[in-house]
Formats: sequence, C-alpha cells, structure tokens
Amino acid sequence: MAKITIGMPVYNGEKYISQAVDSILSQTFDDFELIISDNASTDKTEEICRDYAKKDTRVIYYCNETNLGAAKNYNRLLELSSGEYFKWASHDDICGPNFLKHCIETLEKESSEFVLCYPKTVLIDANGNELEKYEDKMDICFERPEIRLRHIFQNLWFCNCVFGLIRSSALKRTRLIGNYPGSDAILLCELSLAGKFREINEYLFFRRIHPSMSRKANVTNEAVASWFDPENMGKPVMLKCKYFLEYLRAVKRSRLTFSQKNSCYGVILDEWVRKYWRHMGGECKIFLRHKLGFQR
Repeated sequence: MAKITIGMPVYNGEKYISQAVDSILSQTFDDFELIISDNASTDKTEEICRDYAKKDTRVIYYCNETNLGAAKNYNRLLELSSGEYFKWASHDDICGPNFLKHCIETLEKESSEFVLCYPKTVLIDANGNELEKYEDKMDICFERPEIRLRHIFQNLWFCNCVFGLIRSSALKRTRLIGNYPGSDAILLCELSLAGKFREINEYLFFRRIHPSMSRKANVTNEAVASWFDPENMGKPVMLKCKYFLEYLRAVKRSRLTFSQKNSCYGVILDEWVRKYWRHMGGECKIFLRHKLGFQR
C-alpha cells in the first residue's frame, strides 16, 4: 500500500496532462500511487494515460463510461484511494520535484491536529510562463476552530491549497467536493474545523491559468454548475443561499463541542450579515418559486 494517493481527475486533457503526470512521476518522494479518473474524454487523453500506466506501475488509469460531472469524478478518486495521505492533482498544473517530500515530512513531524499541508503557489499561463507569485495566506495554526474559520472567510480567494497534501482520515469525514461552484471553498472550511493547515515556504505548486480551464470555458454560474454536475442543467443557481446553508451544515457535521459549534455559527452569521445579507433576498425568492412551482 502506497503512503500517498494522488488523484487526478481529467476530461479532454491531452494538451497538458503529460506535463502534469511527468511532474508527479519526477517527485523525490516516490512512495505514492497516481490514480487517474478520465471522465469519458473524447480526445487523446485515454491513449496518453494508458501509455503512462504501461510504463510505470504507480500509475493506475480508470475511464468512466459517461461523463459523471467534475464533482463525482473528483470524489471517486478518494473512494479508489488507499494511501494514508491524499492529494488531488489537476491535469493542467505542475508540481515541483520536492512537493510531496516537504509536505509529508511536515505532516509526519507535526501532530495530528494538522490535517493539510501545501506549498506556496505560482500562477502560470498556458505556456508555463509566470504570471504571479500568489500569497495563499492559509497557514492556519490557531487553536480555536472559530478563529480558523474566520481566517478562511476573510482570506480565501483562489483555493490553491485544496491541491495540497491532506490526511485521508480527515478528508473522509467531510462531504468532499459538492456539485456546485465554489464547493472547494466549503471543503476547505470544513477541513479547517477538523484541524490546522501548514504552508511550506517554498514555491512548489504551479497553477495554470488558461482559456480552457473550467472557470474560463464556462462563463456563467449556470454553465459552471452543469460542469460540476450535468444534472444541474436548467436548474436555478443560488450560490449565496447555498453557501450559507453548506457552511452551517459543515459545522453541524463536525466533531466540535457544543460551545465550539456555537462560536462557529456566530462567525458564519457575522460574516454573512456583513458581506452578503443584502443580496440574499432575491435568491431566496427564486429558491421559493423553484421549490413551490411558482412561475412568477
């Protein structure tokens, strides 16, 4: 059994997947399995992946008969995993050679209170050129879970650290990636309730920003929601209401004490009133019309 499972979801990734897989197979820490879940690609992705699987026994390739949507494909990878630690790897990003080594050394050294470790991020363009050294600000070592939660609310923008190394036991207690846009942020908040995050002070994650990535290829929230789950097609997208409910559910599901949960609920209410409350009235009306069958 490998120490680390790396899960790579992909759909029509022929342009970049070789670079992504090469960066993983070149890791200085090599006790890992790389599981690729192909969401019924129609390009040369399958051919490329099967070739890697033939050459390296650490590569395991699965191809879905139909496109499950991004959320189910991401979550399937954890179901297929066996490692003590888990990492998602996007088919178009690149990991520096010491990514796994530094992350697992840190998590093995720290107490079990640390559930996630990630390195610093460099944003790159379609050709691999540097765009920006990004500051994730997710080194969250506060003892109190409500302070960790507030820190995420106030600092999270790009969810780069969701591609960090995570304790599988902690990740399996969450609801994983939801079938709606922004569910990675909910997941990170849920993980922060379970424990602390540690940042590696070295730029080892290179996240590619390019025209065919999900958020750029799908320009509306409705299109992104359908990318996450084809069953969302034609359904209204009410993200602020959805986020509010999912944050509350994350706290309810957590293993926190009654007092800690109440403090976290207070953080959620405070942040929502301050940032979003004035925008939620319209969404609530749409939600009720959709659920009750009203046309107008």
